[in-house]
Amino acid sequence: MKKHEESRRAFLIGTAVGASAVAGAGLVPNALAQTHEQHNAADVPATTAQGHAHAGGHGAFLNDDDAVTVTAFAERIMPGAPGKPGARDAGVLNYIDLALAGAYSDLQDFYRRGLAALDAHCRTTYSKPFSQLTAAQQDEVITALEGGKATGFTWPSAQAFFNTVRTHTMEGMFADPVYGGNRNFAGWKLVGFPGGQIEFTAEDMASSGPFTRQPIVGLQSKAAG
Repeated sequence: MKKHEESRRAFLIGTAVGASAVAGAGLVPNALAQTHEQHNAADVPATTAQGHAHAGGHGAFLNDDDAVTVTAFAERIMPGAPGKPGARDAGVLNYIDLALAGAYSDLQDFYRRGLAALDAHCRTTYSKPFSQLTAAQQDEVITALEGGKATGFTWPSAQAFFNTVRTHTMEGMFADPVYGGNRNFAGWKLVGFPGGQIEFTAEDMASSGPFTRQPIVGLQSKAAG
């Protein structure tokens, strides 16, 4: 993994570890709170999220082309590495797709227009859609979005689109798996978060090592069986 990817992962993981919301239904940083104050990932029905995850990952809202783009974008925000799951491993696409079909349905046009502007910018700049760019080129595009320098964006703005997708990527990595992301507790394992437990023993509380028992998420465990 390249050095800047390692730095990006370390920063995002540090953000997740420091956010008390990681222990709740979803991780909702300030970027999302500013653009989407009235919704919460907990609004997504658990049974729907589980069924959709087993059905193959998208189709609740995103079409095939948009799903490929969102997957590639999220993976550059939270890249995977050997032994270190990224957005693709954690099923972030599934989380975002379900959220846009449910709790975040008022962001559907935001995503449609943002993804169309992203595609137009990439075709103008590189003569290819985002998903077909090299990792380095994708990072260049994301940097341009973050800095508000990507061309062709009106509403949403380039920065607003970047901030929202980044926030949803973080939610998909670290929210309770029952909402469609954090597949196999990938995000929780990454930050050492133990999830819900009936109790912690005295040995657990005294230990300075990683917590090794699986998180207890009853509905998700039943759906996986």
